[in-house]
Amino acid sequence: MKNKQFLLAKRPVGEPTAENWDLVETDVPELGDKEILVKVNYISLDPAMRGWMNDGKSYIEPVQIGAVMRAGTVGQVIKSTDPAFEEGDYVYGGCGVQQYYAGTSQGFHKVDPRLAPLERYLGVLGMPGMTAYFGILDTGLPQPGETVVVSGAAGAVGSVVGQIAKIKGCRVVGIAGGQDKCDYLINELGFDEVVDYKNEEIHAGLKRTCPKGIDVYFDNVGGDILDAVLTRIRMKARIVVCGAISQYNNTESVKGPSNYLSLLVNRARMEGIVVFDNAANYGKAAAEMAGWIAEGKLKAKEHIVEGFENFPDTLMMLFRGENFGKLVLKAD
Repeated sequence: MKNKQFLLAKRPVGEPTAENWDLVETDVPELGDKEILVKVNYISLDPAMRGWMNDGKSYIEPVQIGAVMRAGTVGQVIKSTDPAFEEGDYVYGGCGVQQYYAGTSQGFHKVDPRLAPLERYLGVLGMPGMTAYFGILDTGLPQPGETVVVSGAAGAVGSVVGQIAKIKGCRVVGIAGGQDKCDYLINELGFDEVVDYKNEEIHAGLKRTCPKGIDVYFDNVGGDILDAVLTRIRMKARIVVCGAISQYNNTESVKGPSNYLSLLVNRARMEGIVVFDNAANYGKAAAEMAGWIAEGKLKAKEHIVEGFENFPDTLMMLFRGENFGKLVLKAD
């Protein structure tokens, strides 16, 4: 059995290009004890992948040169030497950017395609959903009536953050790029206001939509948008630092916020989050979000791209703002 894999060929400077990857075809190895063979159906594409390509200290080890690119996946077990998994089981795990995974079953868990489409376990019911849930509720601490602003609001994490804030009784403002995304946030997800950063100056947009200031800001983009938000935060505001997609492909130093003294003036706090810190409570979060989905309070959208060989260009959709919802690559 042949397996196509994308290996990290060299570390990128700025935006990744085709030269950063090697597409190889190898034989699927035989299984050892307590191992599984998974046919990958869907691969999660996330902004964090760009950071994993760098050779620097972070919350997780970088992907090594010559290794399969790290990625979350869902797929079907087609062979198992672990009694905890049977042939035919569908599983979530870190198979990476390849069509088959053969190795340890540690870190994998079963998912049920009868309860939700497989790709949803990479979005609302997967790492982006967990990031949104714990980031906004445990770190953002939204209170009814407060104004919550979310950047990257039409993306996999931001769209869930905004909906959860609405469920908790907040007034929600989304920042997104383009009329289609902004219409989606208002008309389908129930956001109260939007700022289209591609067609409106960000300071003016925040002044228009947040005339009384901002209580909670969930940051997915960093850069100029974070700096602008800092000028409008209220007393005791909470800023959740989830990502900085505007900075990931910089060839120079990351641009930090020049308006950070607003945190001092407003006795506010800025706190970073990493989803893995909440692994023990994923089940609780997934159950509650599944309930919200069943009640029609939480909606999900996946942006599926077909063609395994299209991985390099599909990944860059994240940084061009071209994905609409959770970006997923169909592996078969």
